[in-house]
Amino acid sequence: MNKHKRILLSLLLTSFFIAHAPASSANETEDNYNEQVKTKALSGLANIGAGILEIPKNVINISNDTNVVWGLVGGAPYGGLIMLGRVASGLADLVTCFIPTTPITNPVYVWDDFDKNTTFGDGLRLEDR
Repeated sequence: MNKHKRILLSLLLTSFFIAHAPASSANETEDNYNEQVKTKALSGLANIGAGILEIPKNVINISNDTNVVWGLVGGAPYGGLIMLGRVASGLADLVTCFIPTTPITNPVYVWDDFDKNTTFGDGLRLEDR
C-alpha cells in the first residue's frame, strides 16, 4: 500500500471514529465541544472530497446570472479557484478540528444553498457558547 493510500485510509478511519464516538453526558459543555469537533471534522472531510463540485456550481450560477457562454468561459476557471480554496479550507478545518472554531467556508458544505456564492472568512473565530 503506497503512502497516499495509507494517509487517506487513516484520515477516513479517524473521521469515522470521531463521527461515531459516544458523546459524553457528563455535562452540556462536553457535549457541545464534541458536537463542534464532529461538525468541523466532517465539514473538513466533505469539503476536501466534494470541492470539485464548485466548478459546476459556479458554471450554473454564472450562467444564470449572465449567459451560458460566459458561464462556461468564466465560471469554470472561477469554480476551479474556489474549489482550491474549499479544499484548502477543508484541510485546515480537518487539521484544527479539536479547536472549537467556526468552519472557514460559508456555506459550510458545497451543496448547502447551491445558489449562493462561496465565501471564506472568520476561520479562527471561536464558537459562541
